[in-house]
Amino acid sequence: MSSYRLLLVEDDRSISEMVGPYLEKEGYDVSYAYDGLEAEHQFSQSPSEYDLVILDLMLPHKNGMEVLQSIRATSLVPVLILSAKDGEVDKALGLGFGADDYLSKPFSLIELTARIKAAIRRANYTAQPATETTPKAQRIHIGGLVVDTETYEVERDGIPVKLTSKEFGILKMFVTHPGKVFTKAQIYASVWNDHYYGDENIINVHMRRLREKLEVDPSNPRYIKTLWGIGYKLEVDPA
Repeated sequence: MSSYRLLLVEDDRSISEMVGPYLEKEGYDVSYAYDGLEAEHQFSQSPSEYDLVILDLMLPHKNGMEVLQSIRATSLVPVLILSAKDGEVDKALGLGFGADDYLSKPFSLIELTARIKAAIRRANYTAQPATETTPKAQRIHIGGLVVDTETYEVERDGIPVKLTSKEFGILKMFVTHPGKVFTKAQIYASVWNDHYYGDENIINVHMRRLREKLEVDPSNPRYIKTLWGIGYKLEVDPA
């Protein structure tokens, strides 16, 4: 079985020397970069060969946000951000710039490995296009939800659910990117196809109505989770 290739971008060598060998024992092929310029150079040499980038925010020469922008200019490779900064602003910026996940320092190696596996799994899932030879490819199953992105039909535990066009637009965005965090600005821009001017009420209302239709207990949602100060995400494996 071929291993996944990771680029670990971390200027703290003690962290790199702890994380890298652990991931290699888990079966990953790990490349190392210790500053922003080195990370950009390594990634640009063979961008298609990397399956995931682990990216620290605080780097010499170029910070993690600049490196992330550079990566996103040419690639949709999953990016997992690491940072000792635990503020909501850092998280929102990281995810808003196109990161796939965020892990605060200090972190456990077990959790890091779980996040890596989930990010690669999501990337492989969304990379598989629907074709005429797979007529049910547009039917997405997550937990008890079944969403048909072509007929706009939705079922919850076998029961049809009627959604408005905006509610379906929000749900489609989540089910086609399971596990990915979306800010309110990203949801508004995608579903309303307009600039977001900070009116949270319209998003809050639609999210509440969507949960009332999808969730058995909307106050304790199983599918669409709130990340306070950041946005929302769809659980990949809802319990």
